[in-house]
Amino acid sequence: MLAEAFVISTVLIAIGEIGDKTQLLSFALAQRYRAPWLILSGVLLATLLNHGLSVWLGAAVAQLLPHNLLVWLLGGSFILLGVWMLIPDKEESVENGRRWGAFTAAFVLFFLAEIGDKTQVATVALAARFPEDYWAVLSGSTLGMVAANVPVIWLGARLTNPVFETWAHRISAALFILLGLITLIAA
Repeated sequence: MLAEAFVISTVLIAIGEIGDKTQLLSFALAQRYRAPWLILSGVLLATLLNHGLSVWLGAAVAQLLPHNLLVWLLGGSFILLGVWMLIPDKEESVENGRRWGAFTAAFVLFFLAEIGDKTQVATVALAARFPEDYWAVLSGSTLGMVAANVPVIWLGARLTNPVFETWAHRISAALFILLGLITLIAA
């Protein structure tokens, strides 16, 4: 179960992050500061903190709700996340970040942008799906987030391709809907 939670979390978050507002924010930060290691460090720390809270919340929800209700909520949540993945995000502004420095701007702006974001909601749902695998979901969701943002931070505009982003959103949507259906059928 541990490996399954890690792999599913990594893949779903990585694919779900492609074209997401936080990935666009990473791109904007890279364009503004041209300090990839500092930006990546800020993104990593913000993700660990944000997703750590998300995993804790998901595991707590899993303990509080009756199993049958939890299964239906999870299945429905994954399906809704799949549909949500089809809605494109808008780029975040980094105007206030100029005075903070690359690391601080990346940490603060990324943490705030991730609140209520698709990948944060997905992390909560994954933690509720795998409540006994807290560290696997946290490390998987963090690795997925970093894996999706590293190319954007380093290669910037070369990887900005609307066709690629559209297909990534469609594949991510299909995977979330599939996971939702599997969760409901397995119940």
